[in-house]
Order: sequence, then structure tokens, then C-alpha cells
Amino acid sequence: MQTRCLNRSSRFARGAFTLIELLVVIAIIAILASMLLPVLGKARLKGQGIGCMNNHRQLLLAWRMYSEDNRDVLLFATADPNSSYAPYSWVQGLIDFNPANRSNWDVEMDIKKSPMWQYCGNSAAIWKCPADRSSVVPGIGPFAGKSVPRVRSMAMSIWVGGWMDSSGRLSDANCSGPEWRVYSKLSDMNTPGPARTWVLMDEREDRINYGNALTDMIGYPDNPNLRRFHFDYPGNYHHRAAGFSFADGHSEIKKWLDERTVPPIVQGGAWDAQPYVASPLNRDIFWMQERSTRKK
Repeated sequence: MQTRCLNRSSRFARGAFTLIELLVVIAIIAILASMLLPVLGKARLKGQGIGCMNNHRQLLLAWRMYSEDNRDVLLFATADPNSSYAPYSWVQGLIDFNPANRSNWDVEMDIKKSPMWQYCGNSAAIWKCPADRSSVVPGIGPFAGKSVPRVRSMAMSIWVGGWMDSSGRLSDANCSGPEWRVYSKLSDMNTPGPARTWVLMDEREDRINYGNALTDMIGYPDNPNLRRFHFDYPGNYHHRAAGFSFADGHSEIKKWLDERTVPPIVQGGAWDAQPYVASPLNRDIFWMQERSTRKK
């Protein structure tokens, strides 16, 4: 009887883990996790990039369908909000971090009033990059006091549709000068051509405001020391890269090369910040200039 008890005890001892064995297992798990996490991170970024490109293509298709149904005429990138032209902007309102601004979180305010909405398949999600995690805490309405995602990250090139002021004058909002083309019809876009003219981009969360984004043409093509950013900076939602869609219907993610293109995010937004920031020799600005407009 005593012998059987000893044998049973010895079997239990052989089946248990020692402290050293447990530590070895934990170390192996930690090593495997450290190897797997970067792979999962890359997969997540790739998935967000695919989703972003899909949203760009769908929204760009809606933009083209509107123009093709309306005698080739392009919607304004922005029109004076107090003018009779405002309903013909691709989107009205502005995005900021103001808790009283319903345009930040309520798709009924601007997105569903867009002339493009009927072509969007009732999808408000395509108006932003899925990697844009910016949010706002409304001070009014049913979401008061709760953090909710903002509804738009995309902005339209001001050279595509232009800024329409209350007097009926179409321009780039008087930033780069009157010698540059502002496209008002699809058929106008013969240089640099639809495949090389960007229409929509994901704009930075602390810089997005009205529906337009300006690529300043100052310094193009042969005076790189004059290159500068206007207020509008491109997004950085894809690890130093941003989504763009082009007039021919294709989309792509552009990797930024210059550190000045991706300064630190200003928490809480800075949409009324310094309008011009010099960035001589910046290759990223040149890339956008090449794909924006040409002289008349």
C-alpha cells in the first residue's frame, strides 16, 4: 500500500512543470510575440491602405458621374458659403475641433447635402480614410459629452473646380496667381492630363477645414527655393504616406520623402494657423505641383 502511494506521487511529480520550464516557455512566447507584432502591424496598415484606396475610388467615381450627368461641368472645390453658388460645392461646411460645429460629426449637415451624395451609394464612410482616428466631443446634440469620430478626411484640389466667390469669380482663392489654370470642366483637363491630375487627397487632421486643399504653385517648375506649403498639408495616415485619387479614376498612396511634409500633429487642430510655410527644395511639394495644374 505504501509503495503504491509513492508511485502515484512520483507520477504527479514527473507530470508537473518546474519553475525553470515555465520561465523558458514564457520566454519563447515573448520572443514569438515580438516577431509577430510587427507583421500584424504591417498587415493592419496594409488593410487600412486598401480601404483608403477603395474609398477614394468610390468617391472619385461619384465626382465623375456627377460631371458626366451635368454637361461635363465640375463641382466647385469650395464656393463662398454665403453665396448662391454654395450648393454647387462638392461639400459645404468645415471640419475642425469645435464642439459646437455639427459638421464635425453629423453627416446630415453637409455630406448628405452634397450634389455627389446621390452617387455615393448612401455610404458616408467613403468620405474619410479608415486610418483617420481623429474625433471630437460635441457640446450639443445626442452625442453631447461623448467622443465621436469626425466625418471627413478628404479634401479636393482647389485647381479642380476652384474657389467660387460671391461675385462669380473662379480662382485658387488668390494664392498662387492668375496665370495658373483652374479646371471647370472635365474636358479642360488636358494638361497634365487626367491620369496626372489629383482630385482628392486625405488631409491632415489638424489642417483640414473647408472642402478644398491648395497645392501652392509658387516656384514651379524651375525655382525650387520658393516652394512652400499653404495652410493645407497632406495626410500622414499610412506611416508617412497619404491617399490620393486622380481624375482618370485611379488612386494611389504617396510616401513622403521630406520630414517637413510630416511635422508633429497639433492636438486640437490648427486650422487658423500660419497660412504659408516656406519649404525650399521640398520634393514632396514638387510631386504635388507636377500633378495639380499648369500655366494657361
